[in-house]
Amino acid sequence: MIDAGELRKGSAIELNGQIYQILEYQHVKMQQRQPVVKLKLRDVCTGNVTERNFQSGDKVTPVFLEHRPAQYLYNDGNMYYFMDKESYEQVILPAGQIGEGVNYLKEGLELEILTCKGEPVAIELPLSVELRVTQTEPGFKGDRATAGTKPAKLETGITVQVPLFINTGDVIKVHTRTGEYLEKVS
Repeated sequence: MIDAGELRKGSAIELNGQIYQILEYQHVKMQQRQPVVKLKLRDVCTGNVTERNFQSGDKVTPVFLEHRPAQYLYNDGNMYYFMDKESYEQVILPAGQIGEGVNYLKEGLELEILTCKGEPVAIELPLSVELRVTQTEPGFKGDRATAGTKPAKLETGITVQVPLFINTGDVIKVHTRTGEYLEKVS
């Protein structure tokens, strides 16, 4: 058991027999009150996201998640197929367990599969991925009222805000945690 104040984003805990991964962590100190730890948790089995508050002294059970290198192969409807790079076995995960990560998956992507007691429970994407812009409108010179950004649809179907100089066909780097444009690759 560990103190709720020792938790961090990305770690996993067990609550009521379910395993949750911490998506967001916030330590709130209120005047003349005990500090509160606000967590945004994702159930690793179902993908459901919930919020939970703990007092600073509350005890929680940490869960060790093993990180295994893997490669994304393909999806078949709601099921996503990966190859474990150590054992060369196929790992199948439903979209609910992957969560927002489905927006960044493209064939051949190197990532990590998180396992708990030998069972795959989630994936961990690299910090950034390179994706091709499939559709965006041309930028207009002088249109700077919106800080020079426009929406662009990427090859995986996700839409991100990009600078005006990005065109259809360009490859850009996108941050997988925030979904923000990072830089133009080609």
